[in-house]
Amino acid sequence: VQLVESGGGLVQPGGSLRLSCAASGFTFVSYAMSWYRQAPGKERELVAAIGSTGSSTYYADSVKGRFTISRDNAKNTVSLQMNSLKPEDTAVYYCRVQVGTMAYWGQGTQVTVSS
Repeated sequence: VQLVESGGGLVQPGGSLRLSCAASGFTFVSYAMSWYRQAPGKERELVAAIGSTGSSTYYADSVKGRFTISRDNAKNTVSLQMNSLKPEDTAVYYCRVQVGTMAYWGQGTQVTVSS
């Protein structure tokens, strides 16, 4: 299993970023996918999740209405569109999949929201 995130960077408050996660090594269409984030000195937290078909989604209260998770099962990718970004969204963002009893993580991509 390999998960590779991209799309992070520095953005001003109120701006937007789109993160992508390219997945390989498992049957992507069969598994829910999720995005987590970890800010300095804080625990890693679940940001958003999407079911295997894309019909069901979950968002943390802190990002609801601002972030949108989506997936392309033909391309084995999951994305996180982040709008109206706030300084408190600054963190390393990770893509995650649970395959059986194993959780797999990407290497993470840094998102910094600052003026």
